[in-house]
Amino acid sequence: MSAAVPDDGAVPARSVPALLEAIRTGPQGPQVGAFFDFAGTVVDGFRRPGPLRRLSGRRAHDPARTLRDSIRAGATDGEYGQFLQAVQHTLAGCTEDDLTAAGRALFRGELYEQVFPEAWTLVQAHREAGHTVVLISSLTRFQAQPVADELGIEHLLCTELAIDGGALTGYLDGTPLWRRGKADAALAFAETHGVQLGRSWVYADSLADLPLLERAGHPVTVAPESRLATVAAERGWAAPAFRPRRPPTPLDAVRTAAGFAAMLGGALLGVLARSYTGQRRKMADGLLAFATRGVLATTGVRLRVTGTEHARTPRPAVFLFNHQSQYDIFIVPRVLNGGVTGVGKQELTRNPIFGPLMRFVGVTFIDRTNTESARASLAPVVRTLGEGLSIAIAPEGTRSYTPRVAPFKKGAFHIAIQAGVPVIPIVIRNAGEVCRRNAMVARPGVVDVAILPPIDVSGWDPAALDEKVEQVRRQYLHTLLHWPEQRS
Repeated sequence: MSAAVPDDGAVPARSVPALLEAIRTGPQGPQVGAFFDFAGTVVDGFRRPGPLRRLSGRRAHDPARTLRDSIRAGATDGEYGQFLQAVQHTLAGCTEDDLTAAGRALFRGELYEQVFPEAWTLVQAHREAGHTVVLISSLTRFQAQPVADELGIEHLLCTELAIDGGALTGYLDGTPLWRRGKADAALAFAETHGVQLGRSWVYADSLADLPLLERAGHPVTVAPESRLATVAAERGWAAPAFRPRRPPTPLDAVRTAAGFAAMLGGALLGVLARSYTGQRRKMADGLLAFATRGVLATTGVRLRVTGTEHARTPRPAVFLFNHQSQYDIFIVPRVLNGGVTGVGKQELTRNPIFGPLMRFVGVTFIDRTNTESARASLAPVVRTLGEGLSIAIAPEGTRSYTPRVAPFKKGAFHIAIQAGVPVIPIVIRNAGEVCRRNAMVARPGVVDVAILPPIDVSGWDPAALDEKVEQVRRQYLHTLLHWPEQRS
């Protein structure tokens, strides 16, 4: 059976940028579907041998480890059959609530690190086009739902496990989504939701997904196994390159340790280099300049910046940055090049290294657990702006697990309105590839930074900020999907 011919007559795109262009210029609206396979397509890093032996011999009620290891299952029909037997046996009797919590913990503990950023970008492009986006998996809801939620995918099709009285029975609920079972589930969904498969996109990596790929108008093979790669080449299907999620190497660990030493040495050198001025602010700027330059250079992280003119004027300003990586605290000061301090969580004051450094550069610490206390602690930030010093704030409040931009808190905007200064967005891309949310080791790489034009908030009503703040957030999403060209 050959793949359906796209109704729009489009030529298959071969790379991620070409796919993005095809999505943006092709048919729009919910009648076009985008079906993303889960393991190996949206999530990488789970193709190691031997997990089924560990699953098969495991006793019940070890849900977290079972959910983690079973993601690696299913390369062949035999392995998938073993996976079904092992999961049904191991998870029987576990409560739905416990497995939901275990799935979320799995995502936050390690699975988020394996989400392909290319997949995230393609999902957001389909959402922007108004397409009906579906995450489809032969695995269970407990593994796939947290990823669907993080990527903003509304629809999830997966192998369901029967539940009675809030606990798993040890049986399946319906047909497993494997081979034609997955294709049939997609077809049934399409018929129910008015989706035209002949105009839709399917992204998959396994030969087991061939029946589903053959039904799509736009089949896309992501890092396909060898047999599927052969089929894709014969039929001219798209096969874009996604970067593998490699673990940190010993050399990365050495670079990270050296970067930490370079940060401390640079901080001391920066203060000494400006000490002749006798001005604490200039010494703080020296600390930031030398420390950030040292850690970025030593760990092999290079910045590629657009919109640098907006970093220089107007000043002072409230600079807002999307927050995915621990390296953001080095990236933002390096880009802004002095005359800026920040706002940090109260817990950082207890850090024996970063606490004193952040206090020296004038960071305001807030207690995020106490709303009233947090609001009161922002008053000094307004005074800081009035004295001519800019502030950098992450309006999401915490680091995200993927490139997703979480909802913005309004505190930074209240500060800008009270101080009478503009808001200037800083959009950071790829920082999570250098150092992910909870990572202890950094990798070398290139981080893109776009500084957008200043936003005048002087006329904003503090009592009606929600829509204005959401408009600013949407600028970040748009920039991440339509990155500005670098000026020569």
